[in-house]
Amino acid sequence: MSYLKDTPLGRSSDFIDEYTPSLLCPVPRWDARESLELEDTTLPFHGMDIWNAYELSWLNEKGKPQVALAELIVPCTSPNIIESKSLKLYLNSFANSRFDSRDRVVAVIAKDLAEVAGAPVDVRVMTLREAEREPAWEEHGQLVDTLDVAFDHFEYRPELLLTDQGPEQTGVLVSHLLRSHCPVTNQPDWGTVQVRYTGRPISPASFLRYVVSLRNHQGFHEQIIEQVFVDLQRQCVPRQLSVYGRFTRRGGLDINPFRSNYEDTPPNRRTIRQ
Repeated sequence: MSYLKDTPLGRSSDFIDEYTPSLLCPVPRWDARESLELEDTTLPFHGMDIWNAYELSWLNEKGKPQVALAELIVPCTSPNIIESKSLKLYLNSFANSRFDSRDRVVAVIAKDLAEVAGAPVDVRVMTLREAEREPAWEEHGQLVDTLDVAFDHFEYRPELLLTDQGPEQTGVLVSHLLRSHCPVTNQPDWGTVQVRYTGRPISPASFLRYVVSLRNHQGFHEQIIEQVFVDLQRQCVPRQLSVYGRFTRRGGLDINPFRSNYEDTPPNRRTIRQ
């Protein structure tokens, strides 16, 4: 991943608060998918990356500052992900620029992100009052974190994933113990992962051990969730599978990748840590 040295991550950056779309930086998806032995033309999943941006402000026509939250949805079939620090810098560049309406801000962001991602990006900009009415995350499924399990190893081990005896079932497993590391800065990323599946019962204890094995594993948020999907598919062979990651905020942004072979877009509901 030598191309990552050219991204803003891990480097000091000048603060620019006049609209500057050139701040956006793409990161190709192909490199991480190649390591998973995936082909972009035959991906085993569909899905999207749901971004929530909490630091968005611009000036209206009279020069009065406006503040808002943005929801950005990038399809997982886009050639590129958007490097998160570059997106933070880009959104902050709106701060001292005038726009005649919220719709104009939406249109500008959608155009700029689509050019960098290489695919259309859905953009929604909400006032704070609108955002506070959005429903929060509700716990559904088995929370594996409460299991009394001993841990001896903290290196990535997909072979930890096991199935139990029994007929096919539909199940939901949830863990708030997901942690990984940024491949550029090595800073930790924290998150919740929810797995929905139909197939042989996935052992909850094995899933917990596997999630903990990612604790020191490197990858961008999108790559980590694709890793979980591929590992579950290969080790447990469910007939239907969805993996949803809800990562905590960094730089005024949270990233929430969703990958599935049967479900549509999930609700964008913030967890307690978001």
